[in-house]
Amino acid sequence: MKRIIALLTFCSVALSGVFFNVSADDDMQANKTKNAQVATLAGGCFWCTESDLERLPGVIDVISGYAGGTLENPTYKQVSSGKTEHIEVIQVTFDPNKVTYEQVLDQFFRHIDPTDDQGSFVDRGRHYRPAVFYHNDEQKQIAQSFMAEIDALGVFPKPIKTELIPYTEFYVAEDYHQDYYKRNKLRYKYYRNASGRDRYLDEVFGDDREDNPVTLRQMIDESNGIARIRYAKPSESIIKEQLTELQYYVTQEEGTERPFNNEYWDNKQEGIYVDIVSGEPLFSSTDKYKSGTGWPSFTKPIDEHYVVTKTDYKLIYPRTEVRSRYGDSHLGHVFKDGPAPTGLRYCMNSAAMKFVAKEDMEKLGYGNYLFLFNG
Repeated sequence: MKRIIALLTFCSVALSGVFFNVSADDDMQANKTKNAQVATLAGGCFWCTESDLERLPGVIDVISGYAGGTLENPTYKQVSSGKTEHIEVIQVTFDPNKVTYEQVLDQFFRHIDPTDDQGSFVDRGRHYRPAVFYHNDEQKQIAQSFMAEIDALGVFPKPIKTELIPYTEFYVAEDYHQDYYKRNKLRYKYYRNASGRDRYLDEVFGDDREDNPVTLRQMIDESNGIARIRYAKPSESIIKEQLTELQYYVTQEEGTERPFNNEYWDNKQEGIYVDIVSGEPLFSSTDKYKSGTGWPSFTKPIDEHYVVTKTDYKLIYPRTEVRSRYGDSHLGHVFKDGPAPTGLRYCMNSAAMKFVAKEDMEKLGYGNYLFLFNG
């Protein structure tokens, strides 16, 4: 960005602005909607990453700024000198009920070069390198896992070198930089074209990537033989007719069944667990473990696409509720006291799920998930 700005001669002096110090415990954008979450991402020029992430449905706001350094309230001139250890970043506020953290990362990685740790396209220097600043262990695990899958996919011409960095503080960039692509359309268009970003992305994802977008998750699933299905929630009358009293209580009224007195807490069969209401694939026996709680526990879902999380304030302390995406069934809660590799414990209600044995998966339409048992 620095070289092209010099060519345009519209940013040759230090820019003034108002700065806000945002701590890891009080992300100012998270207050814009009750259960909003925040992702902090670095992908080179923040004008470009801001414009690309704001197009993702479910994103509430994107702010350009700086993170990763030690100097308080750095200016653009100081950061662009490369001496403050900051990186140009965007802070993305999103609604987790509409878009998952992985989907935010998916949009992010499809609009940057994650393989260059010395800059970004025409902008050179470590202050333009790609990075994911994770806000908690769950974000770290999701980012690590997703980046490993992208690397294995081999869609980029070189290995991914995007850093995972614990989030500490975020400093809002000068007003001049916010929504630059909207307020300075011609200059932004010239910069973006000259930077080489879109030429690179067209080579990687095809020149029809904007009109016919294919997500990285779709590519990964296709390479694994997985075809995503859009499940549907039955009508209320059908749900009442098909579910037992306990199943209805758990899934529709957010109830909890008794520990050690439910169908699957000690089930050791090979297979997958699907939503009792919609049939969405949720968890696999390959990720099931004995947690000692008396409920079926898993380290991760089969596919993040089919589960959503939200904050549950029913008890004195907040918990993270887990629901199915299309069936909108209450499944249970996820806690951060699980074993490796995720450190998570998805504590589910048996009454919210139906077990499909490995030998029945093909005939019941879940054959695409048999790869889970190949190892």
